[in-house]
Amino acid sequence: MGFFEKKRNLYEQQLHNKRMTLVVMMGFILFLGLLGFGFDMIMLDFFPLGTLFALALGAGTAAWSYKGGAASVIRSTNAYPADPNNPDHRQLINVVDEMTIASGIPRPKIYIVPDKSPNAFATGKNPEDGYVAVTEGLLETLNREELQAVIAHEIAHIRNYDIRLMTIVAALVGAILLLAMIGRSMMWFGGGRRSRGGGRGGGGPVMLIVLVLWLIGIILAPIIANMMAMMVSRKREYLADATATELTRNPNGLINALQKISGSRAKPKALHRDTAHLCISDPFHLKREQRTGFMSDLFSTHPPVKKRVEALRNMAYQYEQNAKKGEVGAG
Repeated sequence: MGFFEKKRNLYEQQLHNKRMTLVVMMGFILFLGLLGFGFDMIMLDFFPLGTLFALALGAGTAAWSYKGGAASVIRSTNAYPADPNNPDHRQLINVVDEMTIASGIPRPKIYIVPDKSPNAFATGKNPEDGYVAVTEGLLETLNREELQAVIAHEIAHIRNYDIRLMTIVAALVGAILLLAMIGRSMMWFGGGRRSRGGGRGGGGPVMLIVLVLWLIGIILAPIIANMMAMMVSRKREYLADATATELTRNPNGLINALQKISGSRAKPKALHRDTAHLCISDPFHLKREQRTGFMSDLFSTHPPVKKRVEALRNMAYQYEQNAKKGEVGAG
């Protein structure tokens, strides 16, 4: 059953995505807890050294990213501040001002990425320290209505604290991978002998079950952790699309913008793999990002544009129906 087979208005869609993201985040915590508990139970007789170490490292990584990650992303793309004296930049600044007023957040810092590939991204630790960056190619490709829709999408990421969420996800992924690496090393160098009878409780059936689950966990941890991170990223893209529609009251603007961006064949120069997940659409046009189906959903950072357009059209229909009933005001 597809993610958007049930038609929802934009407010229902936002609530649905927030709930699904919470489910995925709880999955991260539970998986990390499983690895930590298994390591401590089998290797350290329940002393929680491994779990505490992994969580401390994850928290430290998140703190470092939270403090200086946004500026690092901007520098990595060679982005420069928007120039009010440039007509194209002036229009961008005006659109950003409109959308920040509509969203109720402070105006983010506005940057231009020297790249002909049309795209945009947002970064920052909170709405008071937000950044919006668009490529030169985006300014050349989109009209004002479409540009407004893209900016609304990026403002939505800032307003919805998506960047903070993804920082937490990155930290949890790092903690999971570290704990799995330690577990594999311990097993390789003989630590597994404790699990065959050296720890308290001997080698009873409960210990055997925990051992099997833990071994599966540490082997599959890299795949599972990255799949969960991608799932969160996809949910936030859907939510940002819904929020952008709320801000602009114009789903068609974002539909047209997504189709133009995904249809471009300009090769990205300044954008790179490490920032691809931040962009409104995959800048490298990977085939898996445009396929639908279970396997593609598992390994893609962005939902297929086709599914996003379908969802936006459903929202447009719902909005038009509510407008006819007088439930939604103009604007």
